[in-house]
Amino acid sequence: MGSEFVIRIAGEAVYTVLKASAPMLLIGLIVGLAISIFQATTQIQEQTLAFVPKIVAVLLSILIFGSWIMNTLVDFTFNLLNNLYKFVG
Repeated sequence: MGSEFVIRIAGEAVYTVLKASAPMLLIGLIVGLAISIFQATTQIQEQTLAFVPKIVAVLLSILIFGSWIMNTLVDFTFNLLNNLYKFVG
């Protein structure tokens, strides 16, 4: 198992994690920005107002993008195990 193989697998793993977490992160960022703008314009400084909508939005994004995320992770795992089998076998 060469070092270039391990580095390539690690790079693919990082890329897969970023790709799988991107929908939740982007939706959380957009909702957080909207809530921050709302709080700044109305001068409401309630702490729970910032967290509850973000939690709900992230949970909804998991429901919407869950199958795509699972397919992405399964494809990565299949390719990883297939490469390891080819390398060892």
